[in-house]
Amino acid sequence: MIVAPSGAGKSSLVNALLACDPTLCLSVSCTTRAARSGEVDGKDYRFVSKADFDALQQRDQLLEWAEVHGNFYGTPRDKIDQAIAFGQDILLEIDWQGARQVKKIFHDAIGIFILPPSISTLRERLIQRGQDAESVIARRIEAASEEISHAPEFEYVIINQDFSIALTQLSQIIETAKLRFPRQLARHPDLFRSLDLLP
Repeated sequence: MIVAPSGAGKSSLVNALLACDPTLCLSVSCTTRAARSGEVDGKDYRFVSKADFDALQQRDQLLEWAEVHGNFYGTPRDKIDQAIAFGQDILLEIDWQGARQVKKIFHDAIGIFILPPSISTLRERLIQRGQDAESVIARRIEAASEEISHAPEFEYVIINQDFSIALTQLSQIIETAKLRFPRQLARHPDLFRSLDLLP
């Protein structure tokens, strides 16, 4: 689970990580917000109506969901369950509220929090992105302090001051996570069976 306040560089890091490691699978969240310029439905998000989102909730088809900045976001369960069944590592790009919900279901999920080097840098990045009005940026900066206060709940924290360093650190965490016994067991069951390491 990769979590960060808006503008900390989470999406850029995730996209670069996926380009470096094709074995990773990204969970595509659904959202009720409108698509931003350049975003593709089904790739960046699954853009849905509020009625469709409510229907997914009622049918218990969301692993987690939250309201953020007046819009609803959620993680559909279908692709997650499929990836786990095939022993794939899956990335969830979510907020801290969603991460809490996921931890209740998947206790061994790893949380990684991306921090900006400072609030002023975060503000500069949001302005440079050029996607939001000044009032929206102000609201995001105000919300960032609350979001950042949840960083201690995560196993890892990366400070995204230098993008290449942050990407290397993120890659190292993922590679280390792949070596945990349950992940190795899912990938190499025959080996562990031959070594009498299966119950």
